[in-house]
Amino acid sequence: MVMKTITRVLLVAGLAFGMSSAAIAGSHGKKKMAPKTLMGASGLALSDTCAGCHGTDGASGGPGTPTISGLSEPYFAELMAGFKSGEIPSTIMGRIAKGYTGDEVKKMATYFGGKPFVPAKQSYDKAKAAKGAKLHEKNCEKCHEDGGTNVKDDTGRLAGQWTHYLKSTMADYISGKREMTRKMKKKVMKLHTKGGDAAFDELMAYYASQQ
Repeated sequence: MVMKTITRVLLVAGLAFGMSSAAIAGSHGKKKMAPKTLMGASGLALSDTCAGCHGTDGASGGPGTPTISGLSEPYFAELMAGFKSGEIPSTIMGRIAKGYTGDEVKKMATYFGGKPFVPAKQSYDKAKAAKGAKLHEKNCEKCHEDGGTNVKDDTGRLAGQWTHYLKSTMADYISGKREMTRKMKKKVMKLHTKGGDAAFDELMAYYASQQ
């Protein structure tokens, strides 16, 4: 009697599983796509998890957090990988990046890459900005084209970015806390040796002026 009851339960469970599989496969056995709710979060949904720090659609409203809208997809993915591995120093991004899969990072990269960059509204010294424009042309334009507005695959945007963020990032580069490419290191260290912090203040003023 017990064996018959167990057998009956197993048969019912098997039929229920078969019916749910058939619902997904379709009435003629043709495989259909699973509902979107079973396929993971969308780029829009994932972007909402970044809004608290980076602003809606990646347009940051705070000086210590960069705007991430308009970044190239490869560059976004490269940054997230750097945070996840610890190669790029951070306060909380290292922990946050570890919570995303590679597929989720790609979705976010596509989403933010498709949004327009919103320049930060910030004050700047016009005299310093004029000098910074010349420094950029001489030292940075080759990689950060069009006055720092051109976002290539491996380059972040400088023009219109928050000054406080740029300064803290540059400090990490100069101190060796964050690694530079050989080409960048040669340019940055040469400029720092020649012009000191004042030269970078002028550069930052120029980027802030690009509103």
